[in-house]
Amino acid sequence: MAIGAAIRPSKRKMTGISYEHPLAFWLGSAAITLGVLLHLPFYFAASDRNYVLAGSSPDAPFMLGMLLIFGGLVATGYGLFPRLSEVSHGYVSRIKVRAMDDAPMKASHVGLLLVMAAAITIDVMKPTTLAFIAPGAALEYGLKGPLNPNADALPIALYPLSGISGTVVGSFVWGWLGDKIGRRASILLAAIIFIAVAVCGAMPEYWMNLVVCFIMGLGVGGMLPITFALMAETIPARHRGWLMVLIGGDVAGAYIITSWLASTIAAPDAFGWRMLWLISLPTGLILILLNRWIPESPRFLLQHGREEEARAIMERYGAVVVEGDESSVNVERDVKSRFATLFSGPFIGLSVVVLLLGIGIGMVQYGFQQWIPSNLQRLGFGEVDASKILRDSALIGFPLNFPIAWLYGFWSAKKTIILMAAATAAALIGFVIAGDSVVDNRTMLYVLLIVPIWGISSLTAVVAAYAAEVYPTRVRSRGTGLAAGATKFGGVMILALVVAAIAAPSISATAVIGAIPIVLAIVAIMIWGVETRKKQLERITAEELHEGGDPVMRSSPSNGITDPPGGRPSRRMIGSA
Repeated sequence: MAIGAAIRPSKRKMTGISYEHPLAFWLGSAAITLGVLLHLPFYFAASDRNYVLAGSSPDAPFMLGMLLIFGGLVATGYGLFPRLSEVSHGYVSRIKVRAMDDAPMKASHVGLLLVMAAAITIDVMKPTTLAFIAPGAALEYGLKGPLNPNADALPIALYPLSGISGTVVGSFVWGWLGDKIGRRASILLAAIIFIAVAVCGAMPEYWMNLVVCFIMGLGVGGMLPITFALMAETIPARHRGWLMVLIGGDVAGAYIITSWLASTIAAPDAFGWRMLWLISLPTGLILILLNRWIPESPRFLLQHGREEEARAIMERYGAVVVEGDESSVNVERDVKSRFATLFSGPFIGLSVVVLLLGIGIGMVQYGFQQWIPSNLQRLGFGEVDASKILRDSALIGFPLNFPIAWLYGFWSAKKTIILMAAATAAALIGFVIAGDSVVDNRTMLYVLLIVPIWGISSLTAVVAAYAAEVYPTRVRSRGTGLAAGATKFGGVMILALVVAAIAAPSISATAVIGAIPIVLAIVAIMIWGVETRKKQLERITAEELHEGGDPVMRSSPSNGITDPPGGRPSRRMIGSA
């Protein structure tokens, strides 16, 4: 019997854009959208009060909208989840994935990259808005914050803390989902959550904001790592590194867009801070409408025996489909699909690097960046002026994404991470030395702000790309989830300190706290970091297993594919207990 003949043929369309239950997905999406729209009359009815909703009582359309949203989430989840029998039926394809890495760049690759850029931008805009929401929300609800430190009330820091806590959970949950049900289904599920959480803009009570903000975090935490895993497994090896960093560098673009929105339509004299939540509706819908250009990862499909779909997607991306023994399954035969794999064998040191970098990034992004709008206002700038300063700093640094992408893809992935981390640490130390007096010199303020705002965004992209390359296919989503989760956990740590009033959120305090783990990460990557530049993913995995002291794999210099000694797998399972 031919290989795979016993496998039940898939009933999906071989386009990479079909659904398990399309009617359920689209009806659920429509219900969520309608549910959000039913909240808008409640919001616009407060226009004569400058859109202040605190203390207002929800009306009937508001409550009906909530019911539609909950029902829609259930329906879309059902529409996206594959049959359990297709999640792990044991068969693994013999199709060579190397053909994917040899494929030329086509219009389909460009379409994928543009959609992933949009996805990353929309994803990062969600937690970025928390920094610009904080001043207005604190004023409306009478909360304790940098602008009102003596208020006898709950701290505004609970707002970003709830959102970032959600992203930590979402990073690990979506990392697991991405390896179980697929990259594409996980991305679309996160996009659906983005649409649903737009209702936070109409929540009249602070505790309601915290609940919806946590749910927002679930989707945000899951989207970013899965998009990087999908790009890593679809883009040809020689272009993979620099394109992932370039697309991921659009994190800075998200900051530019958010700061612009905060200084225009979401300004106090316009629609107010709540509009930064309501724009989740159109941005989420855009991502759903672009889903046609989001394929499933062919590597994921081959690992789960869905050979016909993998063939169709590989042909769509210009790959020549070849069957043989030299497939990725030989490299990953002994890799267990579990989180424990990330902390076993040769992957321990890499996970330490990812954790330290992630925690440092999180402390800067959700410590320094989170409170910089409030700190600038505390030091004498108006709300609009503070947003403009941050927008201009991001704009000035944005073109630097291009040389960073080139360095990562064509110079050295490892050395680029060290360079970016060192530059970020140096800028943070500059803020520590200058202290609050930095606002007296506008030029110095801009120079020092460029790196923590643009630089930390590029470093986020570099680390996400690196995590997508250094972990095997069977745990790649978990690995990118670890990177994203560590980033958000760093944010949770510093926001928890602010909530507990252990550390005042001043410019110098948040700068020094963020610099410490980044410096430690530089040391860690010098010790355990591996080079990934222009290497096939399976070759990277094979080299890690070999250099980690595991005799399971040997390299084949002729094609970059590795095979187990004697053509038979080792009995030791990487990641097993």
